[in-house]
Amino acid sequence: MKRNQQHHPPAWAQRFVEWYCKPGLVEDLIGDLNEYFERNVRTVGPRRAKLIYAIDAIKFFRTYTVRKPSFVDLFINWIMIGSYIKTSGRGLMRNKLFSSINIVGLAISMSVGLLLIAFALDLRSYDRFNKNGERIYRITNVASFKGESSSGGKFGTTSIKTGKLIRDKVTGVEEVAIIRSDFSQDARVGDRVLPIKGFWAEPSLFRILTLPMLEGNPETALRDPYSIVLTETAAKKLFGDASAIGKAIKFDTLEYQVTGVMKDVPFFSHISFEALVSLSTAQQLNKSDKNFEQWANMWSNYVYLMLPENADIASIQSQLNAIAKEENLAEENTKIQLELLPLYHIVVGENLVGGMGGPVGPHMPPIVLWVLGGLALVVILSACFNYTNLSIARGMRRFKEVGLRKAIGAGKSQVRQQFLAEAIMISLAALFLSFFLFLFLRPQLINIAPEMQRTVKLSLTPAMVIAFIVFSVAVGAIAGLMPAIFFSKTSAINALRNVSTVKVFKHVTLRRALAVVQYTVTLIFITTTAIGYVQYKNILAFDLGFNTENILNIDMQGNKPDALLKELSEIPEVTALSRSIIVTSVGNAWGGQMKYKDSQDSALVMTNNVDENYISLHGYKLIAGGNFITRPTTAKAASEVIVNQQFLKRFNIANNDPQKAIGEKVTFSNFKVNGRKMTIVGVMKDFHYGKVDNLIGPVAFMPWTPEDRALINVKIQSSDMPATLAKIESTWKKVDHVHPFEAEFYDEAIEEAYSEFSVLIKIIGFLSVLAISIASMGLFGMVVFTTETRLKEIGIRKVMGADSVNLVYLLSRGFLLLLSISALIALPVTYIFFENFILRNFPYHTPVQIVELFIGFLVVMLIAFIMIGTQTMKAARSNPVEVLKSE
Repeated sequence: MKRNQQHHPPAWAQRFVEWYCKPGLVEDLIGDLNEYFERNVRTVGPRRAKLIYAIDAIKFFRTYTVRKPSFVDLFINWIMIGSYIKTSGRGLMRNKLFSSINIVGLAISMSVGLLLIAFALDLRSYDRFNKNGERIYRITNVASFKGESSSGGKFGTTSIKTGKLIRDKVTGVEEVAIIRSDFSQDARVGDRVLPIKGFWAEPSLFRILTLPMLEGNPETALRDPYSIVLTETAAKKLFGDASAIGKAIKFDTLEYQVTGVMKDVPFFSHISFEALVSLSTAQQLNKSDKNFEQWANMWSNYVYLMLPENADIASIQSQLNAIAKEENLAEENTKIQLELLPLYHIVVGENLVGGMGGPVGPHMPPIVLWVLGGLALVVILSACFNYTNLSIARGMRRFKEVGLRKAIGAGKSQVRQQFLAEAIMISLAALFLSFFLFLFLRPQLINIAPEMQRTVKLSLTPAMVIAFIVFSVAVGAIAGLMPAIFFSKTSAINALRNVSTVKVFKHVTLRRALAVVQYTVTLIFITTTAIGYVQYKNILAFDLGFNTENILNIDMQGNKPDALLKELSEIPEVTALSRSIIVTSVGNAWGGQMKYKDSQDSALVMTNNVDENYISLHGYKLIAGGNFITRPTTAKAASEVIVNQQFLKRFNIANNDPQKAIGEKVTFSNFKVNGRKMTIVGVMKDFHYGKVDNLIGPVAFMPWTPEDRALINVKIQSSDMPATLAKIESTWKKVDHVHPFEAEFYDEAIEEAYSEFSVLIKIIGFLSVLAISIASMGLFGMVVFTTETRLKEIGIRKVMGADSVNLVYLLSRGFLLLLSISALIALPVTYIFFENFILRNFPYHTPVQIVELFIGFLVVMLIAFIMIGTQTMKAARSNPVEVLKSE
C-alpha cells in the first residue's frame, strides 16, 4: 500500500483531460481514471499503469465529453447579432413612418450632443501642448480689503514680490517664472510701425511652458534688459523674410534688441501674445516706483511654478501660507492668501478676477458646462422618450412576435438584445444625419458671440469622431433600454395582452407618464426662453440714472486726447465732448480706499476720473454743490471729489444731508496715491456704476488729469449715423494712422456687457425649438398610431350618427388632457425657479408676468392642436364602408 501511494498518474494526461472535458464531467472522469490507475499499479506495475492511464485519457476524448470551444459561443453570438440586425432592418423598413420619426428626432437631439462633445473636447485641449502640464501651477491671490466684508475676491494675478519670495524661500519647487501683462506699445522698424502686445517675462518661462524657439537661445533670450523675443508671425510682419535676430526695434524712444524668434503660440493656450520682453526691462523702467514690487501690488503680474514629479502639494501650500502670514503683518488695508491653481484648471475652472490687465485668456466656468450638458441631456432624453413611446405603442403589434420567440426557447437576454440592437441601429442612422446638422450648426454656435470665436474651433479630430460614435451607441442603448426590459419581462402567455395596461403608478399608463414628462420639459424650455428674453430686454432698457443714448466712447490707445478733441469739436454732428478713464455700468471697475476726515473706518469706493464736461454730457443729476472748479495736471494735485448719495450714507457724512456735505474732507488711497486729502464739491443722485445685478454702492468722481488713461466720450446728434461715424473715423486717422479706430456706442457696450445672458437665451431658445420639434414629432406619431388602431371604432361611430366635431373631440381629448397636466406642472415650476433662484440675483428686476408664463403654453397647445386636428379630421372623414367592409 505504501508502495502504491508513491506512484502518481502522468500529470500531462490529467491536465489534458481537464482541458477538453466538460466542467460537469471532469471531476467524475478524473476520479475514475485515478481509481483504475491505483488498481493497475497493484496488478501490472506502475509503468504499464501510467501507459494505460494515458491511453484512457485519449480514448475518453468523445463528443459527449468534450466541452464546447469558446470560439463557437463567440461565433454563435455573431450569428445572433447578424440575425438581430437583419430582423431590425426589416422591422424598420416595414414601419417607415415610425422609423423616420425616431431617426429624425434622435438626429436633431444628437446634433446638440455632438456640439457639446466638440465644445467640451476643445476646452479640454487647452494647454495640453505643454510637456509638463500636469506639474505646472499658477499662483492665485485670495485678497480682502479693510473696511468692507464683501470687498476683495480671488484674483488670477499676484505680485512680483510673491514670485521672488517663492523662489528664495519655498523648497520643493523646480522652476518659478514671473510675467507681467501690461506690455502694449507701437514697434517701429524703419518706416514700418506695428502695434505689439505681449508680456514682460523671465527666461525661466521657456523652461516651464513648452514654447519652442526657432532662433536664439531660450536660456539667455530674456536675460538682459531691453531684449525681446518675437513670435514667428510678428517677426515676419516687422522684418519680412529676413532674420530678425540681432535687429533693433524702437518702442517710444527706447531701442530693444531681438534675441529670439519662437513659434506662434497654439490656439488652445490660456496665454497668448506677439512678443515677450525681458522682465528686467520693466524693473529698470520702474526702478523709481516704490510700489512696483510691493506685496499688495498684484494687479498685472502672474507667477507660474513647475513642481517636481510626486511633489508634496500640502507642504508647498503650507510654505505659501507662512509667506502670506509674514507679509500681511506689514499691510494695513490688504490681506492676501496664496493658493496653487493647476494649469489645466485655468480655462475651465473657478472664475477669477483678472486684475487691471483684465483676464489673461479665455475662461469657462464649470457650471456653464454642467448647465449646457444638462440642457442637452434633457433634449436627448426627450427624443429617447419619443422612441420609448412609439416602440411600446408599435410593440402592441409585435407582442405575438415576442410571444413566439419565447415559446420556441428565446430567453430574456435574447429579447433584450433584439430590441437594443434595433435601437442602436436607429441611433447610428440618426448619427449620420446629425453629423450634417452638426456641420450646419457649428458656425452658428461659433459666431453666437465674439468670445466663442476666441475660445473654440470645433474642428473634427479622430478623438472627436470616436466620441461621436460612442455617444451614438450610448444614446441608442438608453433609448432602447426601457422597451427591451419591458418586452423581455413579458411571458409568452401574456403576450396577447394590451401593453397600454402596464401601470407606472395608479391610473397612469407608461406611455402617458412619458408624454407628460416630455411636454413638461418642453413647456419649461419655452417658458424659460420667454421670461429670460423679457428680463433681458428690461435690463437693457433699465434706467441707469444717467443718459447713454448716442454717446460714442473712443479709446485713445495711449494717444493724448487734445488733438482729437480739437478735430472732433469741428464736426457739426458732435454736440458735446468729455474725457474719462473707464466706461461705467458695463462691469468695469476702478477704485480705492476712502475714509471720512481722520476716521479709521475706511471702505472700498468705486471711482471714475472724469473732466468737467462729463456730468452734463451724460445727464447725471447733481442734487447739491456743483461741478469741478480746478483742472489739475497731475493725479497728486487732484483735490476735488463728487460723490453719490450712498457715499454719504456709508460714512454718515452730515447726517446724509447733501447740502451740508459740501466742503467736507475725505482721504483717498490706492496703488498710485496714499492718503490724498480731497474736498466734496458735489453730490450726485445714485446711479448704477456696476451692472444691474449689483446693488448701488458708494461712488466718487475725481478730476481727469493728463496722466490718466483717456477715453473720449462723444455726444452725437445725426440723421445719418453711418456717415457721421465715417467722419469721426477719418478724423481719427489724421491723429493716429497706426492703430485701428476703436470706438463703441454706450448702448452697444451695455448690450455686450450682458452678452452672456443673450447667448444663454439664444441657446435655450434654440433648444426650445428642438424640444418642441421633437415632442411634436412624437405626438404626431402617437396620433397616427391611435387613429390607425381606432379606425373601426370611428367607422362604427359614424354609422351610428356621430359627426366630425364629436370624433375630433373624442380622439384629441386624451392628448389635450396630458398637455394640460404638463402645464400644471411646468408653469409653477418655472415661476418658482425664476423668482426664487434666478431673479433674486438681480435686485432691480421686474416681476414675472402672467403673459410670459402662458405664452409658451399657448404655443405648444397650438402646435399640438394642429398635429392632433389634422390627423383626427382625416380619420373622421374616412368612409366607414371602406373601414368596415372586412368585418
